Amino acid sequence: MYIKTIKLNNFRNYTNQKIDLQKGINLFVGDNAQGKTNILEAVFLCAIGKSFRAKKEKELIKIGEENSKIEIEFEKSDRDGKIKIEIDDKKNVFVNNIKQNKLSDILGNINIVMFSPDDIEILKSGPAKRRRFLNILISQLRPKYVYCLNMYLKTLEQRNNYLRQIKLENKPKEMLEIWDEKLAEYANYVYEYRNEFIEKIKSKISKIHNDITDNKEEIKIKYITDCIDKEKYLQSLKDSWEQDIQKGYTGKGIHRDDIYIFINGKQVNIYGSQGQNRTVILSLKLSELEIVYEEIGEYPILLLDDFMSELDGKRRENLLKGISNTQILITCTDEFTISEKMCKTYFIKNGKCE
Repeated sequence: MYIKTIKLNNFRNYTNQKIDLQKGINLFVGDNAQGKTNILEAVFLCAIGKSFRAKKEKELIKIGEENSKIEIEFEKSDRDGKIKIEIDDKKNVFVNNIKQNKLSDILGNINIVMFSPDDIEILKSGPAKRRRFLNILISQLRPKYVYCLNMYLKTLEQRNNYLRQIKLENKPKEMLEIWDEKLAEYANYVYEYRNEFIEKIKSKISKIHNDITDNKEEIKIKYITDCIDKEKYLQSLKDSWEQDIQKGYTGKGIHRDDIYIFINGKQVNIYGSQGQNRTVILSLKLSELEIVYEEIGEYPILLLDDFMSELDGKRRENLLKGISNTQILITCTDEFTISEKMCKTYFIKNGKCE
């Protein structure tokens, strides 16, 4: 799988730009705030349907313009394809020039794995970041997961609204059973998908982490959830009625799921060094890379946003040596050489790629 061309029109700080990529390593070099990350953001947007950093889609439109367009032509082992996204008052998505009814229809066309310095927040921040990591991985490979997760979140919002109505308007509690049943149904689907992929991560990450650390660290992953068993979850929802009514929100469910990661028996985000946390993130992402390959038979496109600056020359070489047959897009502030690897370098300045 690889991207052949990227076309940007009024996207971020790009007016009209076409970038032809090669199958191997594509290195984007430039000072900060010149537009390097915007290129990776365009790829991420066409793969996932959402930006990894913009809160509002209008932020993606170049200042002073009314609309934006991104087009990506790609090739997979079994087909060529094109993703086009148009953004104005709303977002329109096209796959091979056919307008899609749902944003989720874009998923699975372009598979990506992304590294960035902010990935450390997957460990250091709250569980929402860890759930998001899982959601991005699973949604690319199991499109139905997105539907089940969205339906769960919609039902959760409806249940929370009704909890407040019980408290403020004396609505009957018994009606909660309707929301509980639907919530448990979707929670069970989401749990099964998440558990499946956490098991896949476990099957890959131990060897990967051992190789990175020369067998000096043992990594373990534990999935924390309220929803292992549908009937038990239903009962726990009912047992929590009074507490949920008082708080006005649902305290148990897959929206509270978390992943604990241990190094040599200690939780890494609490007791691990900065270096250990970065190594764990590297192991997680390389596991993701292998899982995608195992699922679809081709390696995903690898996006490295200013990640190489976190590594010394030797570790940089070791990382790239361990990744073969993969198209890689790298952003950095300084050009560097990569031995034994085909590398095409682009220079980025003021929203222009040369």
